[in-house]
Amino acid sequence: MAAHRRRRSKHRPFSGQYGRTAATLALAGAATATGLEGSAHAEPRLTPAQVKSKVDKLHHEAEEATEKYNGAKEKADDARASLDRLRDEAARRTERLNASRNALGSIATAQYRAGGLDPAVQLALSSDPDGYLRGAELAERAGFQQAWAVSRMRAQLGDIGRLRTKADGKLAELKSRQAELATHKSTIHRKLDDARKLLDRLTAAERARYEGGTDPRADRSRSRAATAAVAAPNARAAAAIAYARGAIGKPYVWGATGPDGFDCSGLTQAAWRAAGVALPRTTYTQINAGQRVSRSQLAPGDLVFFYSGISHVGLYVGGGQMIHAPRPGAGVRLAPIDQMPFAGAARPA
Repeated sequence: MAAHRRRRSKHRPFSGQYGRTAATLALAGAATATGLEGSAHAEPRLTPAQVKSKVDKLHHEAEEATEKYNGAKEKADDARASLDRLRDEAARRTERLNASRNALGSIATAQYRAGGLDPAVQLALSSDPDGYLRGAELAERAGFQQAWAVSRMRAQLGDIGRLRTKADGKLAELKSRQAELATHKSTIHRKLDDARKLLDRLTAAERARYEGGTDPRADRSRSRAATAAVAAPNARAAAAIAYARGAIGKPYVWGATGPDGFDCSGLTQAAWRAAGVALPRTTYTQINAGQRVSRSQLAPGDLVFFYSGISHVGLYVGGGQMIHAPRPGAGVRLAPIDQMPFAGAARPA
């Protein structure tokens, strides 16, 4: 019977004080693990103020990326235009080269046909030696013409080669700009998608308060009052303000320059274009267009810039107010210039 007895386990379960301690530690560990797992998956609840702060930050970052996109697009457009010009010029020069080749081929063919006899033999057999000599002189001149044609062809080939090298460089630049555009575009979409997800957490009333919709007619009326209080310095500034006033209520569209939608620098560029002044495309280039002015010297029509990276711009209309395209979801509107950190101002010439 002893042979059939069950063997005792070498690992005895804890009992007494040791058992109670082990059980306590195990329960604590399980509770900690459960707590960590819950905190890893649970999204913290944000107050409307926290949502607004995060969304404002995302919109600002998206606008910074938008201005970089605008700058890269401008350079890509320039590179594409240069590439087209180089290709057109290379095609024209290739046509001229082909014409030179045809002319040279005609000369070579004529020489081949006349070159069957030694010149001395041709002179001896000629019934008109004087006429032959005159023909030989012309042939010599034709030889000079052929040499010039060959030299000209070589020069044309060199020019075409240089044009193609430049075109290859512009093509590489264009591809680089297009890759940069894709990067900025991806950043913009990601920031705006994150902002939309945050806004979806708000109630309809909270979201309406955040969007802060305004009455375009009231904004236009207030902008007229602000302009009347401080007269525009010249007709061009007045024309730029009139255009911006007419754009009030139109949507913010990143990368757009009107007439149906605008981003911030697209609005100011379009407004001053209507006044006959060509502004560069981006905020960080527009600030250097014209005369820099201090905040105390602002006059209607001036460009006002915000944030340390010069990532936002509006059109000053007087009375501490500007017309600007603020962000996605908010149309062109009138707003006080002190609602954002002021970075500088410029007066287009």
